[in-house]
Formats: sequence, structure tokens, C-alpha cells
Amino acid sequence: MPIISTSRLELLEICETDAPFILELFNTPSWLKYIGDRNLRTEEDAKSYIINRLIPGYKLWGFGFYLTRLKENNVPIGICGIVKRDFLEHVDIGFAFLPQYEGKGFGYESASAVMHYAQTTLGIKAIAGITNSNNKSSIALLEKLGLKFSKMILLPSETEEIMLFVNQ
Repeated sequence: MPIISTSRLELLEICETDAPFILELFNTPSWLKYIGDRNLRTEEDAKSYIINRLIPGYKLWGFGFYLTRLKENNVPIGICGIVKRDFLEHVDIGFAFLPQYEGKGFGYESASAVMHYAQTTLGIKAIAGITNSNNKSSIALLEKLGLKFSKMILLPSETEEIMLFVNQ
């Protein structure tokens, strides 16, 4: 059952059966370059990541990253959602898509729907976004969503600062 629906997309909670897709997405060149290697090498690794890292957020906060799929044929194309990270003041929005679906407006369509859902249904007003300073398309999307650059931050156990955007 979709959590969010747009004209072309459905967003729903990620489950164990999505492991093959998560494995593929998390090993795309853009994921590895801009987000980082999560050491998912097998479907079992991906399933464990889903069980231990993604599903708990739905139970703890009532939101998380959602599988984003095409409405017309149920083909998964990416993930989009909001998460609460210990090291950030606000929830942050995140998104990633398979390379063949980038540049087609799916990022804005899903992320703007997630922001609307967060603000109207969940009552979350302040939303942040983080990205690598070299990720020009992510920066552009965060700005299109109305988030403004705030400052450079260093994530725990990282050595390179990333950009923090906020909508307030």
C-alpha cells in the first residue's frame, strides 16, 4: 500500500523482498561516489540492511526512506524519504535513483511529495538536506525544493565535510 502517490509514482515502505533492488541501487556509480559504499555485496547483505537500518525507522519515527516506483508498471526506480539522524537537528530528506531514471523529473516529483507529506500529514515543518559539494544535481534539487545552504558539516566518522541545507 503506497504511503504517497503522485501522477507517475508510488512511494511505499521498503521491505525484505526489495533486497535485489536495494543491492543494485546502492552499488550504482553515483551512489558510491556521492553517498558512499555501504558494503552491500549480496542480496543477503541488502536484506540485512533493510531489516536493521531501514525498517526500524518506520516503527521508531513513523517515516523513513520509501521505495519509489513507477505507477504504470510497479518498476522500482529509486528511494526517497525523510529520516532522523542523531547528528542533525532536523529530519533530512534523501533521494537516489537508478541512472536510467535520473534527469526525468522523478527526483523533484517524489521529493516534493515527501516534503508535502512530512509537513501536512506528519506535522514536520523544518526539513534539512545533506549532500556532497560535488553533487551538482542533488544541490540543484535541494534548492528547487526550497532548501537553502546553511553551512558545511562533518558527519561522524567522516573526513570530508558535506553541505547542509535547511528550509527555514
